[in-house]
Amino acid sequence: MRIRLPVLAGAALALLGGLYGALLLLGVPVPAPPGPVDEVHGPVMVFGFAGTLVAVERAVALRRTWALLAPACSAAGALILLAFGPVLIGRAALMLASVGLLGVYRALWARQQSAALLAQAAGAFGWYAATLLWLAGYPVAEIVPWMVVFVVGTIAGERLELAHVALRSPAAERWFLTVMSALVFAATAATVRPEAGTRLFGLALLAVTAWLAVYDVARRTVRSTGLPRYIAVGLLAGYGWLAVAGLLWAGAGPVADGPRYDATLHAVFLGFVLSMIFVHAPVILPAVVRRPLPYHPVLYLPLALLHLSLLVRVVAGDAAGLEPVWRFAGTANILAVLTFAGCALTLSRRAWAVMA
Repeated sequence: MRIRLPVLAGAALALLGGLYGALLLLGVPVPAPPGPVDEVHGPVMVFGFAGTLVAVERAVALRRTWALLAPACSAAGALILLAFGPVLIGRAALMLASVGLLGVYRALWARQQSAALLAQAAGAFGWYAATLLWLAGYPVAEIVPWMVVFVVGTIAGERLELAHVALRSPAAERWFLTVMSALVFAATAATVRPEAGTRLFGLALLAVTAWLAVYDVARRTVRSTGLPRYIAVGLLAGYGWLAVAGLLWAGAGPVADGPRYDATLHAVFLGFVLSMIFVHAPVILPAVVRRPLPYHPVLYLPLALLHLSLLVRVVAGDAAGLEPVWRFAGTANILAVLTFAGCALTLSRRAWAVMA
């Protein structure tokens, strides 16, 4: 399993390239890179970075070397896209990664069947559908619902696994499968009939958010201390942003550019997804990289910066149309990610030095 370290290095490079693309999209005066990284910013961040992390974690859980082919393909595809733009081989590599991840879930399903694993597999199917449509010529703006299915299905499935010990209603799991099925159906409808389908997708996303808000253990652990409270704070804030995206899609329908597009996408992929990555890192990363990442209150700093800067970006930048504020807040979003990475690296190195 030593290959996981080069693969994680590829994910880190994808993150840095995606953040650089974000600076270009924000209009920050930075040197222009050789490749059109701004054109592939979204797929690189969602599949090249987050997708690679998910695939590595699942491969480690399966404990089979072949399973690392999935994250290797997604990391390689992201680096190709950053270097050459949306070329066929880069997009195909991302699609192959999703096929590999589906294979990993099939192997895990053979070990133990569960609704949580089914939701995560639905997320992997969302990844496959998004990249397949991208290969077929659909613009990135039109495959966003499937990108959302990937991240929401993956995260919701993982939260269901943790919620099982606290579930008191026998209908909770059935409702979970219902809302996840509605999300996949609505993503299909959004592809076939964008106007009505996108509104339906927004309603389905709200239904998934409602399930998470009601049944997730974060409602109780937010009253605790230390790492459990930190995780709960990030989760509940992320669910709030997911609800914002659902409301925007349900109320206004499809959008391909402009302030509402910026607000909707970043509510999901910054407010929800990155918040999940921040708070789960102390639990997941040690199992993946075999290095400790102890909780410390300093981790609240990048988490707070992420959510506050996103709030300013959406309210004052996107809604009010204050472009300088939008650009400043967007840059602060990037700073929050880099601050978290710096905090995590420092805490991990200190803990490793103590253990050594």
